[in-house]
Amino acid sequence: MSSEPATAGSHRPSHLPRLAVTSGEPAGIGPELVVRLAASPIPADLVALGDATLLDDAARRCGVALRVEPYDGQPRSLRAAGSVRLLEVPLRTAAIPGKPDPRNAFHVLNMLARAADGCLAGEFDGVVTAPVQKSVLNDAGERFTGHTELFAQRAGREVVMMLASPELRVALATTHLPLVDVPAAIARESLTRTLRIVHAELIAKFGIAAPRIAVLGLNPHAGEGGHLGREEIDTIIPALDALRGEGMQLLGPLPADTAFVPAMRAKYDAVVAMYHDQALPVLKSEAFDRTVNITLGLPFVRTSVDHGTALDLAGTGRADPSSMFAAAEMALHLAGRNNVKSLDTD
Repeated sequence: MSSEPATAGSHRPSHLPRLAVTSGEPAGIGPELVVRLAASPIPADLVALGDATLLDDAARRCGVALRVEPYDGQPRSLRAAGSVRLLEVPLRTAAIPGKPDPRNAFHVLNMLARAADGCLAGEFDGVVTAPVQKSVLNDAGERFTGHTELFAQRAGREVVMMLASPELRVALATTHLPLVDVPAAIARESLTRTLRIVHAELIAKFGIAAPRIAVLGLNPHAGEGGHLGREEIDTIIPALDALRGEGMQLLGPLPADTAFVPAMRAKYDAVVAMYHDQALPVLKSEAFDRTVNITLGLPFVRTSVDHGTALDLAGTGRADPSSMFAAAEMALHLAGRNNVKSLDTD
């Protein structure tokens, strides 16, 4: 995605779109990803949420001459590469790369809450999140299943997790659940709600006028007529038929093992998978560094990297920022689609 100069009569606002960027698990690669993003020429007013010392240390490890300025809430028309505004959320205890500390759990949660509240208030045009360490947050006594669920709760909205690359979009009917709990979580009402959100957001955020959505079956061979499970017959097919009656273009339920072959991909704009690992391995195996996590259904734009905290790389300065760049560019693109301080893109 690239920006183009404003032309006469283009009505482009004079200030840059403003993105909140959370620095994630302080012992992971998140702070380094934020520094790398700040060093890029992306045309956005970047507001980093995190600890000042942590970002300074990350910049030193990455060899980036980072210029950090306090965030004052005022709009900006320009941002030099290497500069970032900081909305400081102090650590509870010093972070050691590769060694998460539950005492910093509230630092992480406070960052996410502040970013969500700022987006809800219109202060930010979107939020880009670096990865967090879920296990540490739970070890601290906070029930945390993921960014998606936290932002949904903060906004009071039903949401859907989507991961998107330039070639493929995959949304999930269920997210972070043990596999044994997935069949019971797939109900006609919840699947219908998921499909309606995906359909509406493909129109509103991606500009697809008449979305074509492929829906995977839960069981091998999509149940094989009930011989390998009845979820397709009892739940998935009735939900799809009802939505087809509303005018949605839905394919399926499709067997997951053939849904991603090139001939099938040409027939749809997005896939809805029944569970987390049903489709995401396909996406990540072919576009790991270009895939972005998007939360659909929120009243604001939220994107993220598609990988974890990489504790083994933390502190080395060698973390690949490609997914972070892709997440920020996607946030700008989606914010423009939402007519929030629109940015011209090709």
